[in-house]
Amino acid sequence: MAGKFSVSVCIVTYNEEKNIRDCLKSVAWVDEIIIVDSFSSDKTVNICREFTDKIMQREWKGQIDQKSFALSSTKYDWVLLIDADERLSPGLIEEIKKGLSEDSGEYDGFYFPRLVYYLGRWIKHGEWYPDYKLRLFRRVKGRIGGVEPHEKVEVSGGRVKYLEQDLWHFTYENIFDQLQTLNKFSSISAEEMAKHGKVFHPFQILLRPIIRFITGYAIRGGFKDGIPGLIIAAASSFYVFLKYSKLWELQKTGLSNEKIDKTL
Repeated sequence: MAGKFSVSVCIVTYNEEKNIRDCLKSVAWVDEIIIVDSFSSDKTVNICREFTDKIMQREWKGQIDQKSFALSSTKYDWVLLIDADERLSPGLIEEIKKGLSEDSGEYDGFYFPRLVYYLGRWIKHGEWYPDYKLRLFRRVKGRIGGVEPHEKVEVSGGRVKYLEQDLWHFTYENIFDQLQTLNKFSSISAEEMAKHGKVFHPFQILLRPIIRFITGYAIRGGFKDGIPGLIIAAASSFYVFLKYSKLWELQKTGLSNEKIDKTL
């Protein structure tokens, strides 16, 4: 019935002591906070205990599996999925509360525009913004889909609504951190493509990176974010180059990254 709602929050963590407190403060108003931690070695779990006693530790099995497990542990009608390096802006909190209190069953999910803070500024253009993410949904209608390492919430049936206020994302600490993530995620993407029968073609490393750069920097206005916008567009282009280069490597050698590691 409109006017009444209950919300469960799901957060998966691993060594997030720098981010998790601010994340949890932004969702402290909800009815249930579920933490699924992958055996953090820092103070992450201790900080989480200040906000919830519903903390489970579980071996990391990928974004999709871990978040699906967290979702299966919730009990309330609405589920909010948020990452440890994200937080709800005050405006988004009020918009969520208003949207849920006025909901009469019309919507089964809500998209948030995600605003990234990187290299000392908010990134308001290019491929990083508005970067809508479906993060709030009816538990009975939602599931975690996508392809590793990029999971996404999928809502079966029903309608979804796009909210206006931002989900804040405090992503990479610096360029070094960004490049480490690109290296890790490109390996996972290459493995997934190989697993699903994706065949390498030379144009994938010749043209796709160029298209990605032009799209993010010129067409979508990344140049308006100055040097950080240029770095983001170039890094995104390099990510595309890396993942298809690694796909070629996998298909040429027949070895996964895990197998290569074991031979060293």
